[in-house]
Amino acid sequence: MENKDAPAPEISGPTVYVDGDGCPVKEEVYRATRKYGLKVFVVANSYMKTPREDRIRLVVVQSGADVADMWIAEKAGVGDVVVTSDIQLADHCLKKGARVLDTRGGEFSPESIGEAMAMRDLMEDLRMMGQMSGGPAPVKKKDKSQFISKLHQVMQDLLKDEK
Repeated sequence: MENKDAPAPEISGPTVYVDGDGCPVKEEVYRATRKYGLKVFVVANSYMKTPREDRIRLVVVQSGADVADMWIAEKAGVGDVVVTSDIQLADHCLKKGARVLDTRGGEFSPESIGEAMAMRDLMEDLRMMGQMSGGPAPVKKKDKSQFISKLHQVMQDLLKDEK
């Protein structure tokens, strides 16, 4: 179900898709995309506050495992940017030609995604065996700074390629 509060953005150029549930860099995405005039879809399982701007759209999907991820994976493609920490979603979006950034300023690539998936599986196995608990460390100020820098670089690349 899409939030009907704002009209659908009719802005050309790259689209930024944000895996919204638990994303610690949404405000940074809003500021950066505002500078470049890009549209943003924040996809989540529940309502969250987003700026009331025509180019920013909240998409609330049904609750359930991976429903938001499936929506993003279906829509994202060549010339788009996906912001997520979900490695499986990153893999799907890379296969469709999107650029994928994690929330700490890293960029997934076809060359790096296999190793990231293997590490994800290893960590999951260690947690299941009780060898590890918890998830990743909180995003720090330095991580956000790296994310902002990488996001601007990727947007500039995509806009340059569009010309």
